[in-house]
Amino acid sequence: MKASGMTRSTNGSQILDPINVRLLREVESDARLSLAELARRTNLSAPAVGERLRRLERAGVITGYHAEVDPKALGYPLAAIVRIRPTTRQVHKISALAHETREVVECHRITGEDCFLLKLHLRSMDDLEAILDRFLALGETTTSFIQSSPVARRALLASEGELSDAEPAARVHGTAAD
Repeated sequence: MKASGMTRSTNGSQILDPINVRLLREVESDARLSLAELARRTNLSAPAVGERLRRLERAGVITGYHAEVDPKALGYPLAAIVRIRPTTRQVHKISALAHETREVVECHRITGEDCFLLKLHLRSMDDLEAILDRFLALGETTTSFIQSSPVARRALLASEGELSDAEPAARVHGTAAD
């Protein structure tokens, strides 16, 4: 729900004002920025930035801060996508097996003919066979290797030159923090 350039959370509190959108954009771009640097970029004090970030965390907007690690540097040069169509009464077991399988870095319930989409990082082709054998006991699999990733991961918020949904009214009225 939006009101005067702000997005309201489901409990009605105003959380995504233009300054918070700017903070989110900055943190999504580089989670290692100090409070002092974030304050400089948003024209706020460091304590004000810290309080805004805590409110965003409590509201569930910020769910964590993560490092991006290159799987190849850890000895996992191959990446694959596996779609799984479980056999009757096996759906719940797929999630459990995905949690137990270290090479599975993502597991999604999806719509369509298949019910699950997994992303795996592998040391070798031989590792794939053993992993697939475990999932084949629960349903049909379809595997594709990732050749390249033109859009591997990007921030959800608009880049600096674009407007996000929460900002247009503030920009028009000249209240967005630049």
